[in-house]
Amino acid sequence: MLWVVPAGRSLRLTSRPVAGAVCLAGAGRLVALHPLLRFAKTLRVYGPTVAVGAAPAPSVWELDTGALRLSLTLSPEPYRGFSGEGAALAALAGDDVVDDADLVSALLSWDPTIEPDRLAEQAGIDAERVRGALAQLGTAGRVGYDVAEAAYFHRVMPYDAGRAERDNPRLVGARALLDAGAVQLDGAAATVRSGDQVYRVRQLPDGGLTCTCPWWAKHRGQRGPCRHALASRMLATERVEERV
Repeated sequence: MLWVVPAGRSLRLTSRPVAGAVCLAGAGRLVALHPLLRFAKTLRVYGPTVAVGAAPAPSVWELDTGALRLSLTLSPEPYRGFSGEGAALAALAGDDVVDDADLVSALLSWDPTIEPDRLAEQAGIDAERVRGALAQLGTAGRVGYDVAEAAYFHRVMPYDAGRAERDNPRLVGARALLDAGAVQLDGAAATVRSGDQVYRVRQLPDGGLTCTCPWWAKHRGQRGPCRHALASRMLATERVEERV
């Protein structure tokens, strides 16, 4: 695993994460940018803030020719995709996300950037639901995210509302657990029965969830929530909405 850090007008490779470093997982994947290097004026590299000892993280490599910008996004490890990673899976789990995505899709215009707050006002839903709808549309290819502008943009591609769920087996598994009545809430914790196994899901002070299942023990939250944690969060959200 390699990391890159700024070094004057260039980049320096290092074998460990340090402050200001960006992860370079699978350096061979950058060969996709090679044909355009002779046209590029600037290379920008984006990544989340990391600390010493941080786990592998996604990165974006952007070539700017002056006339266009080409972004190549690398997953945290070469064998991993982005399906079900991190907060994206939680955003897709809402009961209303498909309907919200249809509503937001109808309101999208050809503005250079998408403004979530304006969409929330137009759609009559809160900004959190708009972000979930944009995650759904992004999974379906109808919305992109420009890291240079830190904003969503609209694009037209065939939209299949069910694709997001088909591509996320943990989301399918979480819904199956809910349908089977396998989740029992107990304050900030939950008990989840999955087959012959019983798992305990607990909420951390920062709002994250832990689980006693093998998935969480292996990945420690680095690959997004397990289906047990996801089902627990979905049920807790449903209960809160019922009380409102």
